Amino acid sequence: MTEPKTIRERYNDTQSRILGYLTAGVAKGSRFFKAKYIAKDLGLSSKEVGTNLAILSEICDELDIQRWSYSNSTTWMVTSKIIA
Repeated sequence: MTEPKTIRERYNDTQSRILGYLTAGVAKGSRFFKAKYIAKDLGLSSKEVGTNLAILSEICDELDIQRWSYSNSTTWMVTSKIIA
């Protein structure tokens, strides 16, 4: 069995959308993201975002996703694992 190649093949739709959002943000220089703002921008619930970010923090090969702090919403620190 071969390993899936694209984000769409590796992750569900919600996870793919979150990864696209985070990847675009990291490319613009952002490193910290609040779950409630990701949820608002993507039309998801904060709980949906938090649950999927926790999963992605364990399985994502493209980005390093770490729970950073909690104050009014969970903040996540995101950095690229791919060195250009």
